[in-house]
Amino acid sequence: MRIHLSTRHLLLAIALGGPALLRAQFQPPTSEELKMTDDPKAPGAAAVYLDREEVTNDELHFHSFYARIKVLQEKGKELATVNVSYQQTAVEYGESASKVTDIKARTIHPDGTIIPLTIKPEDLLVAKSGDVRINQKVFTLPSVEVGSILEYRYEVRYNDDYVSSPQWEIQQPYFVHNAHYAFTPFKGFLPGHQNQTRSFVQDAHGHISNLIWWSVLPTGSQIKYDVAGRYSVDLTDIPPIPREQWMPPLQSFLYKVLFYYSGAQGAPDFWVDEARRWSKEVDKFAEPSGSIRDAVSGLVAPGDSDLDKAQKLYKAVQALDNTDFSRAKGKVELKQLGFRVAKHAGDTWSQKSGSSQDIALLYLAMLRAAGLTAYGMKVVDRTQGVFAPAYLNFNQLDDDIVILSTGGKEIFLDPGEKMCPFQTLHWRHSGATGVRQSAKEELIATSPYQVYTANALNRTGDITLDEHGAFTSDLRFIISGQEALRWRQEAARSDLDEVKKSFDEWLRSSVPDGVDAHLDHFLGLNEPDVLLMAVVKAQGSLGSSTSKRLMLPGFFFQTRGLLPFVNEDQRLEPVDMHYADQVTDQLVYHLPPGLVVEGAPQSTAVPWTAHAAFVSKSASAPGQITVVRQLSRAFTIAKPEEYQDLRGFFRKVAAADQQQLVLTRAPAVKGN
Repeated sequence: MRIHLSTRHLLLAIALGGPALLRAQFQPPTSEELKMTDDPKAPGAAAVYLDREEVTNDELHFHSFYARIKVLQEKGKELATVNVSYQQTAVEYGESASKVTDIKARTIHPDGTIIPLTIKPEDLLVAKSGDVRINQKVFTLPSVEVGSILEYRYEVRYNDDYVSSPQWEIQQPYFVHNAHYAFTPFKGFLPGHQNQTRSFVQDAHGHISNLIWWSVLPTGSQIKYDVAGRYSVDLTDIPPIPREQWMPPLQSFLYKVLFYYSGAQGAPDFWVDEARRWSKEVDKFAEPSGSIRDAVSGLVAPGDSDLDKAQKLYKAVQALDNTDFSRAKGKVELKQLGFRVAKHAGDTWSQKSGSSQDIALLYLAMLRAAGLTAYGMKVVDRTQGVFAPAYLNFNQLDDDIVILSTGGKEIFLDPGEKMCPFQTLHWRHSGATGVRQSAKEELIATSPYQVYTANALNRTGDITLDEHGAFTSDLRFIISGQEALRWRQEAARSDLDEVKKSFDEWLRSSVPDGVDAHLDHFLGLNEPDVLLMAVVKAQGSLGSSTSKRLMLPGFFFQTRGLLPFVNEDQRLEPVDMHYADQVTDQLVYHLPPGLVVEGAPQSTAVPWTAHAAFVSKSASAPGQITVVRQLSRAFTIAKPEEYQDLRGFFRKVAAADQQQLVLTRAPAVKGN
């Protein structure tokens, strides 16, 4: 008999309260716990978990959860509301794949008064797909106040023909003092005589599966396996989920244990087999058909170079309706329009529409039809995670890109990203690891990072001041690379008025107080291979005025002091700034009669060798002064051990940005 794999929805999905449990029984609080007003192990915390426990037993078909929480501040009261997800299936949901039972909860006031949960939990529909729906039981502990201890437990029971693969998300938004996790698997995975059964578990490819796991745990911690076949983890003093600037995706480094089923015997064999399987599917979908060859012959000329052919074909597929950026069509609408799910690149071309993946593989097919050497590559989306080869799950790879081999070099292309320029990757796909095809075999590889000169923002302006610092001026933003792609993709997803509103919100973080700035118009918004220009109308009053002086910010776009890392003393996690870039500002101030330059930003150079550089300078001429500032950041990722150098660099830049432009009122010329 084949045993079904339960879905992750069956297992957890607790909101801020989280699933949790340390003993299935409530326990009396200590006098120290009742008196707690703060926690020296978690200074300033709004709440802490005193105990958490999660136990899964496939033999008895249940998950049990327990939590005990101390509320220390008003914000911590949010943990009083608990959401428990479970799955229902079958006709009109008459049969439950799982159900929530035995909910018990109570609030303990600091004086020891106990208020039990007496209100029946709400039952809410969260999601529905076909004959499956996901529901939530929601309950709120009563009479919660600062100083209360919250305690609750419940069970999620599931059908006998399901097995589970628990996913223990060990770090929580709040500090955890004690945590216990345990898993007793299906009998087929137990040791010795305990595993006698005719049932088995198959993976998605029909292979008999093994129970394996992937873990990220604190140094010195490990998964224990006892003689009864039970897996367990016990931890103390678990830090909360970090909230640092510019972190990689949280799921990449949080403490966790993920159990899952796979036919793989080990990481090398798994990725070799999965890459070959994926490559065959890619080649089948991207096999150049007659219709593809006909289309290509009409788009390229015999005398075109390889690069010219590739660019013409890129432009053609980019012009198609990318449903990930327009509007996904429902099944009924697709049927009415005669659309079908693409089984071959020719389907995407004939329908002039497809997903990002469909369009990427169509482009691969067209390159091959044009006689060019091209390979597929599937990478992790860097907004979602970091590739973990020890986690034997091909689904951690998200998106398809294309590699063109010509002239002795490889060019990485991103045709599935609407408005992405030729020979450019969206930053989500740069520096991203995955599997790729090659001339000999499939292999694990990483796409190249962005070079900083490809992602440039140049902000310029001619500002004519009156004697009080008031002005009206046009500012010009010339944008290339990833920032330009961001605005073009936003325009592809929404109307121009909404894009203008978003741009104005972005402007507000860049212009000084007292300045009103609004986007007037874009140039090149619909042309991904040219520079994007934004013309901005700005007016207002700069700086402060006295009877003798007018004092202005030295660097117009930096007056709000929004540089990262300046106020963050330490760093636990890597820094991921998405892509390298260069920002250049040049402002020309035209001075009113009677005002002369007394002081201006000094020429400054701040290097961080091989990582970043800052330069600024100013130049005066009769009636005007020009101020230039440039920050070049060549790094994308910085390790925690590099953080003090990184912070030191940005602190020096922040200090330089505080310089002022001081104008003096020239004394009136006295008559003879």
